[in-house]
Amino acid sequence: MKKEDFFKPIEDAVNLIDDAKRTPLPDWDLSTIRSSQMPSDTSPEGLWNAFKTRFDLVHGTCAEGASELLAALKSQSVKAGYVDPELKSKLRPWLQEAGIEIHTEIDASQIDTYQFGITQAAGIIAETGTIILSDKSTSSRLGALSPWLHIAVLPEQAPIYPTLYDAMLDLGDDPYIVFVTGPSKTADVEGILIEGVHGPGIQICCKL
Repeated sequence: MKKEDFFKPIEDAVNLIDDAKRTPLPDWDLSTIRSSQMPSDTSPEGLWNAFKTRFDLVHGTCAEGASELLAALKSQSVKAGYVDPELKSKLRPWLQEAGIEIHTEIDASQIDTYQFGITQAAGIIAETGTIILSDKSTSSRLGALSPWLHIAVLPEQAPIYPTLYDAMLDLGDDPYIVFVTGPSKTADVEGILIEGVHGPGIQICCKL
């Protein structure tokens, strides 16, 4: 089913609601939204360092530069994975030298053979240690969510938002946004925290 076909009945139903009957939006007070976790240093380096601290707390891993990215991949003994086509020319020399096979297209029938996926982040949030994946920035949703190991590459021009509130103001009309705060995890079975259930079990953010 096409995405448009799925959402159209919902949009049609919502459009039937009279605007006068809708619950008005609250009168936002920014001071009540910004949390105590808001970074005090809002320089690019300060925000990156704040992001790294919070990302580490949720068991995420940060890498800076291709050499650290390659070291992270080698530590997992991966042999093959998916790479965003836009990143191919930049990463291919290092990956080939390490004997790692890369694919720029996902074959869903062979999804279990992709040990890692490398896609681009739309930005990160320092306050919560969150990676933002958007429809525009993600070359393959399967490549970002199916492999056990996912690397979100933060492009040089990608924003580092101080807070979740700042990010929400800037998301625009992108139809698909995923907030990734560390590896996928759940504790809804016996209250035991398990990572890697509904998505990647290892989440890396790499600043190239």
